Amino acid sequence: MNKRLKVAIIGRPNVGKSTLFNKITNTRKAVVKDEPGVTRDIHQQKTDWCGVFFDLYDTGGVTDSNNKMWNVAIKRQALKAAAFADKIIFVLDGKYGLNPEDRDLCIEIKKLNKPFLAVVNKIDDLTKSEMALLEFCALGLDNIIASSFEHKHNISDILDWIIQGEEKNIKEQETNAIKLAIVGKPNSGKSTLVNSLLGEERVVVSPIAGTTVDSIEIPFERDNQEYILVDTAGLRRGAKRYDQVEQISAMKTNEAIEDAGVIVLVIDSLLGPTHQDARIVEAAIENHKAVILAFNKIDLSEKEIPRLREKIRLDVENTFHFYRDIPVVFISAKTKKGIVDLFDKINKVWKQLNFRVSTREINDFFTQVIRQAPSPSFRGNDIKFYYITQTNQKPPSFMTFVNEPRGVTPSYRRFVVNKIKEHYDLKGIPVRIYAKKRTKKQIEKTISDTQNEAFVGGKF
Repeated sequence: MNKRLKVAIIGRPNVGKSTLFNKITNTRKAVVKDEPGVTRDIHQQKTDWCGVFFDLYDTGGVTDSNNKMWNVAIKRQALKAAAFADKIIFVLDGKYGLNPEDRDLCIEIKKLNKPFLAVVNKIDDLTKSEMALLEFCALGLDNIIASSFEHKHNISDILDWIIQGEEKNIKEQETNAIKLAIVGKPNSGKSTLVNSLLGEERVVVSPIAGTTVDSIEIPFERDNQEYILVDTAGLRRGAKRYDQVEQISAMKTNEAIEDAGVIVLVIDSLLGPTHQDARIVEAAIENHKAVILAFNKIDLSEKEIPRLREKIRLDVENTFHFYRDIPVVFISAKTKKGIVDLFDKINKVWKQLNFRVSTREINDFFTQVIRQAPSPSFRGNDIKFYYITQTNQKPPSFMTFVNEPRGVTPSYRRFVVNKIKEHYDLKGIPVRIYAKKRTKKQIEKTISDTQNEAFVGGKF
């Protein structure tokens, strides 16, 4: 399979880069708002046009107009992404005209010696495009077109330029990538952890809380295993979400939790777990996601608090009392201490999430389990368990067929789930068990139709 084409979108703040990214990828991954500086990190998304697959990169707005510390990092990252790309889309603002910063950025792009297309955005009336482009001819560009991203004017022309000269890719191979959502409160060290996991600077790191606005997806590979890291905006308590951008960021973080395979919750070990961390874990459980607690800044906190790890484990038991076996890892994102342990834990959790057991084996085990506890009852009648099987869900879930599902109490479900987790090494995984009403006659017919798999019968 040919190496996939890489295309970077670059330009000043608020020229429409994220809108173009969303239009081409048919997503809403990049936060769009009529306010400069909303995109501060690099988005990446695989997409295709006319059979050609390519990776599209949305970069932060490049500006030297103020002294905010992250602008230097944003510019460095944007130019680095442009240098990494095979082709570059240089976005300009047709509404406000040519800006001195456009000239400076154009010079930087030309130095990269990469094919690039200049696109003048916000020209809603294409009949006047020639007049609108005259001002930008001063940049001395060979490839320049007018467009309106909001109205999708000439988007197809941009896509045609992207794939020009490229062979059609053969069918993309399915990936077994582990999708990791890195979540946590602002300034807990999420972006520093992402950079440590990647071994390079891919997201803006700043001591100012709230620097990450978007949820950033970053694919990478380690030890022949593919991963997709999702660096999310810091989650504040609802009352502290001061503006609309922050509210949008919180929504995108929740979307990242819903879409993740494994969630790494980063907690400042000096501060310890909080009620807000518990809410994040509760949200993960509601979405049936596996969570790993990564206590960060351990290099600093161990010096401050004697026997810190024992204290943290006690705090975990109290704060996450509803998730008794939640996995815990101690790390320092800055010094990379504990990163190997974190990867080991991630890979183990992923393996557990993909656990499968045959119907015959789980029924043999289930027979032994239900003999260890008195049978629940409903309205004076004992509950009869006929049959259990694993569903196709992830994390591992099981369906048991009974004469009366209402009699399978939450406490009895927890008893069965804990036995399954203990026996199959699934501790820390939110295993579920469902009860469905079936008569013994129906079960016998079902088993007969499925090659006479073993089942559990009788009263327990």
